[in-house]
Amino acid sequence: MKIVDYELFQVPPRWLFLKLETSDGLIGWGEPIVEGRAETVRTAVDEVMDSYLLGKDPHRIEEHWQAMYRGCFYRGGPVLMSAIAGIDQALWDLKGRAFGAPVYELLGGKTRDKIRVYQWIGGDRTDEVGTEAEQLCDVGYTALKMDAANQMRHLEPPAVVDEVVSRVEHVRETVGPSIDVVVDFRGRISKSLAKRIAPKLEPFDIAFIEEPVLPENLEYLPTLASQTTVPLATGERLYSRWDFKPLFERGGVDVVQPDVSHAGGISEMVRIANMAEAHDVAVAPNCPLGPIALAASLQVSATVPNLLFQDHGFDIYPAPKSAADNYLDDASVFEFIDGYLDLLDEPGLGIGIDEEAVRERSQRNLNWHNQVWRQEDGSIAEW
Repeated sequence: MKIVDYELFQVPPRWLFLKLETSDGLIGWGEPIVEGRAETVRTAVDEVMDSYLLGKDPHRIEEHWQAMYRGCFYRGGPVLMSAIAGIDQALWDLKGRAFGAPVYELLGGKTRDKIRVYQWIGGDRTDEVGTEAEQLCDVGYTALKMDAANQMRHLEPPAVVDEVVSRVEHVRETVGPSIDVVVDFRGRISKSLAKRIAPKLEPFDIAFIEEPVLPENLEYLPTLASQTTVPLATGERLYSRWDFKPLFERGGVDVVQPDVSHAGGISEMVRIANMAEAHDVAVAPNCPLGPIALAASLQVSATVPNLLFQDHGFDIYPAPKSAADNYLDDASVFEFIDGYLDLLDEPGLGIGIDEEAVRERSQRNLNWHNQVWRQEDGSIAEW
């Protein structure tokens, strides 16, 4: 069996799908994407496929991963690792389909029978956040995530700090003590401000603070951890085990959040989760992307023992029709019951892609980029 062809499809709302085809007629799908940089990642996938992978045996996944990563003098980073990630997902999809087994069986088998998931709360106003939190709990979520704030200056007056705290307090009062609440700082809050805010969130027993500092400033995480009892999480903007290595060595992190479409795919995400387990750190995979990425992430979540819960970026069945439903033969594979998703037991990634719908929607003119936020004085703020 050889890889004989591939295609890339950029589709709404901001996703990039990769299709691999073998000489035996098998099809495998992956999702290589950096949100807002789809064309850049598309070029990277083209370069890797055309210069290396076409004509190769798809079953030699580990060899291919090493060649894609080490085969260039310059390595790592979001673009290359996201390209590798999508290719790696598609290779695992092919292998699972070839052996008639879900990917988690090829990774050593399942360690759980269902996967706990959490959803993000939108809304800017405190009452909007509380209303959305209540709605999520009503449909069965036992964990949810909220933003702490929008753009923040390096230091803020007490009123701004109090506003952040009141948002969290309102959500906790709304959902009660049985729901896990994650507060996402998104790296928008400086280390100086984080050490003021984090201790004030302790009374609300939140599950963890996500990205309390920017990934460029992770050396300050142990100091912040020593100043609060709130667990700290990071990792969605780290792209390989070597990026995570100093994080584990320094300590201070309680939960890591690798993204299966950014951190080297299924192969690398398993390795990162194993490293985390050895350091008594839980894994809550990041996945604000499409159905292929979620399916790949769920395959990892099914097998790693230190899973906390799984992120997802679109409405899941039986919610009202979502963007992901437009690309699936059967959206009910993402069946949500009482805060959990079932395992994807079909061969490969466990989903069927409606290729005709993908082709049709890929013809639309897409140009998604995140906003550029500015402070009141016109300077750039973290998005």
